[in-house]
Amino acid sequence: MNFRFTLIAALALNFIALPAPLSAANADPGPARQSPGPSDAPPAPLVIPRTTAPPSIDGRLDDPIWETAAAFNAFITFKPDFGKEPSQRTEALLAYDPDNFYFAFRCNDTEPTRIKSSICKRDGIDMDDIVGVILDTFNDNQSGFTFMLNPLGIQGDGIMNVQGNVDNSHDMVWYSKGLIDDRGWTVEARVPLQSIRFPDKKALTMRVLFFRFLTRTSEQMSFPPLNPDNSSIISQSLSIQVSGLKYKRVVEILPAFTYGARYGADSGKLVRNEENKDISLTGKVGLTSDLTMDGAVNPDFSQVEADAGQVDINLRYALYYQEKRPFFLEGQELWRFGGEMEDAPLAAVVYTRTIIDPTYGFRLTGKLSPRDTIAAVYAKDRLPGDTVDVNPDFAIVRYKHSLKEDAYIGTFYTDREYGRGYNRVGGVDGRFRLSQTSLFSFHAFGSLTRPADAGSTNQDHALSLYYNYQSRKWFIDLGYQDVSRNFQVDTGFLTRTGVRRIAAFAMHQIYPKSKFFQKIEPFYWSYHLYDTIDNMWETMNFFVLRFYLPRSTQVRFEGILGNEIFAGGRFDRTGYGFRTWSQVFKQVYVETFIRRWGGIYYDPDAPYQGDETRFAFDVRYQPVDKLDFSLSLTYVDFSKRADGKKIYDYTILRSRNTFQVNKYLFLRGIVEYNIYRKRLTADALVSFTYIPGTVFYVGYGSAFERQEWNGGEYITSDRFHESKRGLFFKASYLWRF
Repeated sequence: MNFRFTLIAALALNFIALPAPLSAANADPGPARQSPGPSDAPPAPLVIPRTTAPPSIDGRLDDPIWETAAAFNAFITFKPDFGKEPSQRTEALLAYDPDNFYFAFRCNDTEPTRIKSSICKRDGIDMDDIVGVILDTFNDNQSGFTFMLNPLGIQGDGIMNVQGNVDNSHDMVWYSKGLIDDRGWTVEARVPLQSIRFPDKKALTMRVLFFRFLTRTSEQMSFPPLNPDNSSIISQSLSIQVSGLKYKRVVEILPAFTYGARYGADSGKLVRNEENKDISLTGKVGLTSDLTMDGAVNPDFSQVEADAGQVDINLRYALYYQEKRPFFLEGQELWRFGGEMEDAPLAAVVYTRTIIDPTYGFRLTGKLSPRDTIAAVYAKDRLPGDTVDVNPDFAIVRYKHSLKEDAYIGTFYTDREYGRGYNRVGGVDGRFRLSQTSLFSFHAFGSLTRPADAGSTNQDHALSLYYNYQSRKWFIDLGYQDVSRNFQVDTGFLTRTGVRRIAAFAMHQIYPKSKFFQKIEPFYWSYHLYDTIDNMWETMNFFVLRFYLPRSTQVRFEGILGNEIFAGGRFDRTGYGFRTWSQVFKQVYVETFIRRWGGIYYDPDAPYQGDETRFAFDVRYQPVDKLDFSLSLTYVDFSKRADGKKIYDYTILRSRNTFQVNKYLFLRGIVEYNIYRKRLTADALVSFTYIPGTVFYVGYGSAFERQEWNGGEYITSDRFHESKRGLFFKASYLWRF
């Protein structure tokens, strides 16, 4: 799994060995600070210079502000190894005025022709060299605003949560520029205070962390260093002090107009069967400097790009699709909960795609006090074909109280009301720091469900306990989940009920003295599950050997020993697999996955044992900064083990091609062929995004199938004929007062 936007592996599993306690010798200017001894108090926050002469955001670090800004240059690697001097020098600069934060980077590179960059849409820089800043404005170690830039100043942003992951769905209004020169590259940025949240006080203590990724060497580095004997990320960032920030109440209005038309085949001709003209209005108002209220009438929930095709047959549970609708994107990180563990049955308490098409909605997010965070959503949904009185109401409330370092205690309440029926879920979750290297987290939820016909009411529970230990050489997870048979969460994503599961993960990290093998990770992941419905045990064991190589390359070999309970039977899931990804050349990225293992034909009345092959291949080619061509292949087959008969093979080919005219405007074409469904789709999109909210889209799509009209019926054809067509137009403009 790649670091990049989500920061998943790089910051969550890899920390920097800190050779000596943090010293102000690494920051200039600022008052000198002594490294604290074992009994000394933590060093005082570093005072950041306040400016009266804002820079011109042009990527050139020639403004007077950068001569007096706080400068940080003692970057240390955290990947592939800890505590190493990077191959390239980096300097980060930070300043502010009453209305903005300013940051800049000078990234030296002895081979500037090999700098990995692209002109792409915002949040599309995941394959490039990157620098970034994480800013914890509340100094509560729970979350941080994250700003990322590639060498040409293209932006990526999001919110880092307490687990150390960044949700890049949160888009902020800020301004940046980058330039490549014969020394490397430089970027500078301005972040308006209206785009972030902070306490309304004269003097503030915040935390900041700077990082840089160098793609071709696989190096990832940061300042300050992150001690591998302290697994809390944000609490290891640099403590800074600012004063005189001007709180200006956030007031935004976002009107949007969307037009869409759909055509379908009827007696051999395409006829328009649907037309939508929607005007929506979304507003935001800052109740305080750190608490905002959003409201929307007929919210713009349109998706600009169709979801990529997935294998949609022989499924035990529904497919998961990422949320893309603008109204729900902000604050997604707040729905994460304690006790989460990989592949656990309860994947999400709040999965906003369960809200289909609201007529109106409200959202409250922010701080009630320095340690108390709230997120609340209400939406009146609209279901196709249903009458008004049975269209569901959604009410969701999330509250968190932060404790010492990255610990917290919190609560959830979710409610979906539909006619006389309802589903209500409530409970608590928490995270506690046991030591610098270990933590414990949990959740305990109860559900109360009554069907729409007002039948009997069901109540049940979901419980999870989780322990984590991590250091430079070891990463260990232990967890227990108990999801009772009748537990239901209509607002979330739940894959299985009636299970009690023990899960374990143990990984040893080896750092060989080799330039080729940068790190080796043997690890074991397993779960052992008791199915309370069928009263049978299930087990799954993964034995994996993973290698980290240059050019951001990973190679993984896996052996699988396991089984699965379904419909009263136990089925074999033993097999093997291989996975790799690599930035092979500056212009070419390749990713491959293959797995051969036992499978199940998920027919609840007549399941049977089979064997399954899964294969995926992705290649991305960027001949120049403005062009991006990608091709992916997904293949799954299933054979009945008893006689070797192939039941199905399912193949999806997808080509995604983008011409980025500049950082605001791009043209994209997507062609996808589903061989199993014998369906070809082609989509074209023109997109202009000035800032988040101020956008313009024009899209067109067609579906083609191998069938043709023959008199009174459709028959199979050896040619593709257009069966569906759609077009849409969308424009919105963000007014900020």
